[in-house]
Amino acid sequence: MKKRFALLRRKLKSVREEKLPGRAVIFSVAAGLLIAAFFTGMIYTKQELYAQEETQKHLAQEVFRFHVLANSDSEKDQNLKLQVRDAVLDYMKEELSEEPEEKQCLKQTVQWARTHTDEIRAIGEKTVAAAGEDQSVNVAVTTCYFPDRTYGDVTFPAGNYQALRVELGSAEGHNWWCVLYPNLCFLDTTNAVVPDKGKKQLKQVLTEEEYSKVTANTKFKIGWYFWK
Repeated sequence: MKKRFALLRRKLKSVREEKLPGRAVIFSVAAGLLIAAFFTGMIYTKQELYAQEETQKHLAQEVFRFHVLANSDSEKDQNLKLQVRDAVLDYMKEELSEEPEEKQCLKQTVQWARTHTDEIRAIGEKTVAAAGEDQSVNVAVTTCYFPDRTYGDVTFPAGNYQALRVELGSAEGHNWWCVLYPNLCFLDTTNAVVPDKGKKQLKQVLTEEEYSKVTANTKFKIGWYFWK
């Protein structure tokens, strides 16, 4: 950066020595300032993107997501997706609430999901059948890519995350997602605010800077949307 400003000073000096007309001097100075601003912006953007990437990598090691994919984007299939979502979440809420709070960690939640995929699949199939539909239900714990997503007042940057994934039929429709750990799923959707307990757990596993970047009303969050 110092080299660029030194180059700009030499440019201005050469302009004075050449005694260019007033308009030419103004144009030359403006061009120099624009060039300096451009390179400054490039440096800032590079640093911002690197910070986003590092935050996402750390975040991915601390959260476990839940992903439900609809058969298609038809209204019927989208409604069925939500019915399956509700049935599975009700089951998980009941089962996981039986675990002592001190055991409700990321490792335990992932392990629970791995050992209950058959039960979750059965719940999904029962819900599909009750709706009079004939769609397959596939359930797996896997690592998959998620684009930028905002859930309540928390934003998650794009990247690969471990998730409990439920696929209905051809799984080509719009999806629904939330976070199983920390518990950011069970909320009143009309209020669109993540439970304080879930955010408290999230804050405990992230640095103060990282937490500020994923919560709402931050410049970092705006940056993610700006560069989408």
